[in-house]
Amino acid sequence: MSNTKQPTNKNDKVQYLSPNQKALKRLLKNKPAVAGMIVIVLAVLVAVFGHVIAPDKTPMANDQVLEIATEPPGFNTMMLKKRKNRLMEKEGIVKLIVSGRENHYRLVPINNYQFDGQGHIILDKYTGSKGGSKEMDTISLADVVYPLSASPNIQLQGNNISFNPAEGARQQASISELEQQVKQKLLTKKSYVLGTDKFGRDNLSRLILGVRVSLSVGLMAVLISLLIGVTMGSIGGYFRGKIDDVVMWIINIFWSIPLLLLVFALILTLGREFWQIYLAVGLTMWVEIARVVRGQVMSIREKEYIEAAKSLGFGHVRVITKHILPNIVGPVVVLTAANFASAIIIEAGLSFLGIGVQPPNPSWGTMLNEYYAYVGTSKAFLAIVPGVAILILVLAFNLVGNGLRDALDVKTKM
Repeated sequence: MSNTKQPTNKNDKVQYLSPNQKALKRLLKNKPAVAGMIVIVLAVLVAVFGHVIAPDKTPMANDQVLEIATEPPGFNTMMLKKRKNRLMEKEGIVKLIVSGRENHYRLVPINNYQFDGQGHIILDKYTGSKGGSKEMDTISLADVVYPLSASPNIQLQGNNISFNPAEGARQQASISELEQQVKQKLLTKKSYVLGTDKFGRDNLSRLILGVRVSLSVGLMAVLISLLIGVTMGSIGGYFRGKIDDVVMWIINIFWSIPLLLLVFALILTLGREFWQIYLAVGLTMWVEIARVVRGQVMSIREKEYIEAAKSLGFGHVRVITKHILPNIVGPVVVLTAANFASAIIIEAGLSFLGIGVQPPNPSWGTMLNEYYAYVGTSKAFLAIVPGVAILILVLAFNLVGNGLRDALDVKTKM
């Protein structure tokens, strides 16, 4: 019985789908795989624009406010933004997207405030959600609004305040104008959707930037493993003989070493910077790719069209790259998706053990390492939030991998 779609009348056209189009159609019918792809696309967008959408836009979301350490999700308080006493360069949008923007202000959590009419603001500082003794502080309005020099020499002159700024000649400002600036621009209500960590940093911001760390490690590790694995597998499967024996000998050596033990050894040897972690994880994942590619290449090299390509005088490199590798993309793509998920877990595990991404970089594994002891307490959210994030992202890649496997299976019905 023919599978070709028959036209119902002369004006109808038969629709033919290529194998890739059929695979895409099968993939889009797989709802779990589509859900996984949506999660991955959202994760990529969050990783790219993390500093733009994160509440804490500082590099590595490392703006510490120790007075509000380990506050629960939904915590909010009034903040006074006190100008830091140093000049800072203005940073553009590109700088913000790539590495964040340093905060020009120091955040001071407060319960209440009042002006004394003499150029000062009196603060009732926040001392914790359980209350306790009040802590009062009096700060000059000039010190709140302007960056001052090491010797500010603040003086009250009638209704004005004179002071030495961080740069330039001595300045003077009206007390009423300073009070208006503080009210309108420097007093704000700040909310922490996922609470704060033990250093008073915004958990949501660090969770958002943790996506960038996980995806970047996964991406670079997969690229390194693909480069090595495809090269080694292609050479061994195509040339066979002694060359294949050498390739299999190398593969078996790496295959026999426990994964985490090999990663530990590489990281302790190379160091703990980002590129060393990329390299270490990538060097542990190429073996499976090499085995799959080798088997596929050995099967395809016996096909008639490969013999025809050789008889036409095409070189080995062209035969491998133009005629063999395009025909084994399916299995490699499926394996790549699985390896991406594995790389995320490995990075989180290494950071959890303290030999992966180092603080203050916001890695989900590092967040788990710092707060797993809180599980079972009222502050369990500190460990649960990054754990759930790892679970969702890894599950998304596994769902996409399973969907690709089914979609590329020619035996699967439309």
